Amino acid sequence: MQTPPANIDPLSTPEANAKPSWAQTFKVYLEPATLRMLFLGFSAGLPLLLVLGTLSFWLREAGIKRETIGYLSWVGLAYAFKWVWSPLVDRLPIPLLSRLLGRRRAWLLFAQAIIVLGLCGMAVSDPLVSLEAIVWFALMVAFGSATQDIALDAFRIESADMQRQAALAAAYQTGYRLAMIWAGAGVLWIAARSEVANVANYQHGAWQVAYFAMAASMAVGVITVLISPEPARRELPPPRNAAAWIQQVLIEPFAEFLRRYKWQAALILSLIAVYRISDIVMGIMANPFYVDMGYTKDEVAAVTKIYGVIMTLAGAFIGGSLAVRFGVMRVLMLGAVLSAGSNLLFAWLGSRGHDVTSLIFVISADNLSSGIASAAFIAYLSSLTNINYSATQYALFSSMMLLLPKWLAGFSGKYVDSFGYINFFTATALLGVPVLILVWLASRIAPPAASTDAPPTLTD
Repeated sequence: MQTPPANIDPLSTPEANAKPSWAQTFKVYLEPATLRMLFLGFSAGLPLLLVLGTLSFWLREAGIKRETIGYLSWVGLAYAFKWVWSPLVDRLPIPLLSRLLGRRRAWLLFAQAIIVLGLCGMAVSDPLVSLEAIVWFALMVAFGSATQDIALDAFRIESADMQRQAALAAAYQTGYRLAMIWAGAGVLWIAARSEVANVANYQHGAWQVAYFAMAASMAVGVITVLISPEPARRELPPPRNAAAWIQQVLIEPFAEFLRRYKWQAALILSLIAVYRISDIVMGIMANPFYVDMGYTKDEVAAVTKIYGVIMTLAGAFIGGSLAVRFGVMRVLMLGAVLSAGSNLLFAWLGSRGHDVTSLIFVISADNLSSGIASAAFIAYLSSLTNINYSATQYALFSSMMLLLPKWLAGFSGKYVDSFGYINFFTATALLGVPVLILVWLASRIAPPAASTDAPPTLTD
C-alpha cells in the first residue's frame, strides 16, 4: 500500500501549477471541511479569555489583589507546554470513545468535556469564598483547552491538502476570534444584565450565570465533532514493548523532523520562534498605552475589542485567499513586513495623544496585518508536519512560537518606563527585521524528498 508523503511542500507556488481562478479560490470557503473548521475554531477560542483576561476582570471586581491576579495568569502556561503531552494525544486511543468516533474526534470530545466541567466548576466557585477552587478549575479549563488545540490542529491538518490549509486556517481564526468576542465582551454583557439592581457592585450570582452560559456555548464544538467525519490517517504498527512505545511516541516525531530537514531544521525552528515576536512583545503594553493616552473603556472596547477583531477576521480571510493563489511563503513575507510596520504606526499614535480617529486607523492596519500574518503562519506550520505525527509536531511548533516572545515581553513595562512608548513601539518594529531575513532564507530551502517508508517503530 502506498503511504502518504512525509510532508507537503511549504514552498509550492502557482508557478509550478496553474493558478486557480478567483472564483475557485473563494469557493474553498464554502467546502464542508472549511465550514467545520469555523465552528471548531469557535470551540477553541472560547476558553482562552475565560481563564485569562475575563477571569482577571472578575477577580479584580471581587477585590482580589492585582499581585495575586498576576500570579494567576501563569495558568496560561498550559498552552506553552502542551507539546509535553501532545504525543499521547497523537498516539494514545481513548478506550471505547476512540472505537466509536475515531482517535481525533475522541480526543476532541474528551477535551471539550473537560472544558465544560471546568467552566461549570468556576461558575459555582466564589473567589471571595474559595479562590483556590477557582484556580484549580481554571487549570482544568486551560488543560482541556490546550488538549483540544492539540487534537484540533491534527484534525485540521489531516482534513485537507496543503492548498486548502490556508483557507482552513482562515476559517479557524474566524471562529476563534468570534469566540473571543463572546468570551470577552459577551460574558461581561451577560454578567451586567444578570445583576440585581440596588445591590453592591460585586455579585457572584451574575458571574455564575455568565460562566454557565459560556459552558453551554461549548455545545457548538461538541455538536460539530459529533457530526464531522474522522479524517483518514495511516495507522502505525503497535509497539512491541515500552521502549518501542517511547521511541515511537515521544522521540520519533522530533527525530523525524530533524532527519527530514537536517541542518536546515535550525533555520526553520528559528523562524518559528521569532515570527510573531513584534506582535506579541508589543501587545503586552497595548492596553496600558490606551489608558495612558486617555482613551475611555468604551472607546477601547468598541475600537480594539469589536472593530479590531472584525479587521483581524478580514485580514485572516485576505491572508488565506492570497496564500491559496500566490503561495504560502510570499504571504508569510508580506505578513512579516506588515506586522513590523504596523508597530511604527503605534509609535506615531503615541505622538497624537487622545485621538480616536487615529486610533481607528492604527487598529485597522495592525489587525489586518495580524490576520494576514497569522493565516500564512498557520498554513506554514501545517506544511512542516509529517501526517504521521501531525499533533505532536504542530504542538511543538505552536508552543515554540510563544516561549521567546512571551519571555521577552515580560520586560516590556520596564522598557517603557525607561524610554517611553514611542521608543518602545519603534524597538518592537525593529525586532521584525531578523524575521524578514529568516523568511527569505527559509523560502530558499528545497523541500525534502517525500518518503514512502513508514517511520521506524522498533517492533521488529
